[in-house]
Amino acid sequence: MSITQAGQNEPTPRTGPDRPELQKIIEEIVDSGFVGMTLRVNDERGEWVGSAGAAVLGGTAEPPVDGHVRIGSTTKTFTAALVLRLVAEGGLELDAPVADHLPESGLDERITVRMLLQHTSGVFNFTGDYDPDGTYVPGIAATTAGREWVENRFTTYRPQELVELALSKPARFEPGTDWSYSNTNYVLARLLIEKATGHTYAEELQRLVLGPLGLSGTAAPTTWPDVPEPHAHAYYRYQDAGREETVDVTRHNPSWISTGGDMISTTRDLHTFVSALMGGRLLPAPLLAEMCTPHPKAGYGLGVFVQDAGPDGGTVISHNGGIAGHAALMYSTPDGGRTLTASLNYVDDAALSLGEAFQKATQRLVGEVFGGGRAGSADAAGPAR
Repeated sequence: MSITQAGQNEPTPRTGPDRPELQKIIEEIVDSGFVGMTLRVNDERGEWVGSAGAAVLGGTAEPPVDGHVRIGSTTKTFTAALVLRLVAEGGLELDAPVADHLPESGLDERITVRMLLQHTSGVFNFTGDYDPDGTYVPGIAATTAGREWVENRFTTYRPQELVELALSKPARFEPGTDWSYSNTNYVLARLLIEKATGHTYAEELQRLVLGPLGLSGTAAPTTWPDVPEPHAHAYYRYQDAGREETVDVTRHNPSWISTGGDMISTTRDLHTFVSALMGGRLLPAPLLAEMCTPHPKAGYGLGVFVQDAGPDGGTVISHNGGIAGHAALMYSTPDGGRTLTASLNYVDDAALSLGEAFQKATQRLVGEVFGGGRAGSADAAGPAR
């Protein structure tokens, strides 16, 4: 797989005297426990880009503002946009049964394409899920936290394996009757895309999304373990025989999460993508409206969260994601005119210790950029595991 180092030779906007509040926030976010962070804001005042913290644990150089990052569950917005592009072409129908294309999967015939994209299928989440009584049911071995994940992080998983494990578990609920976030839905979407088109997911993503928008810093790596330069490093911490070990896990095989969260991008490309998507450059207006119509339980549309930015902030469209020490934030106004994209690198662990700080960070930024300086709500899509 090749991926260009997008934006490296372009001038980088510097922190201006009119946006010190943004620099202050990202510095405080790093101080809350993250290794490093970069932020890109595009609004009526132009583009502002800044960074804080370190690219390498214990280092002094800040993360590269145009660096590549694993974007985790933000992958789902790209996948949903691709499915909807295929719907626009006539190759798929939102309310048709997925089993029409994947009869060998054993999928409940009532589950539609729309249900996959909106997490209303009821299919078990292969990275782990909860029974109605709150009992945790583990998923694939790759999501077993701790030393086991570190030692097996280069294992290859086929998408079909992930789906088979999920379908071996009881459904969470009857299709279409409830909402539950499940990475399995988006792996099924990948298989659906490939069966309907006869091409790989990566090929169709390039044809219909990445290519038309010129997103040269973005890719679906499949099994490729590397993150292209430049990039900040990601880490994982675990206990081993009473000792705490911290390992650089920037390189790992992301097939364990597949299209639930395997993509790599840059804050520049995320801005270009979400502003084009919300601005109507990828989808016909009726399909964009479908995408941004939220389920009442979770405020989730088709691959995006639709949320309130706080007092006087209006609505924002978003999808964040985190995966093994890397994370991405992606927010936009419904017209694509104002966006916030960010990347973080940190030390992940089994307890997801930075989960609360991750949520507070997003709330603070959304409040500042979209809500007139008042903290708004933030979507709950954190670490993919």
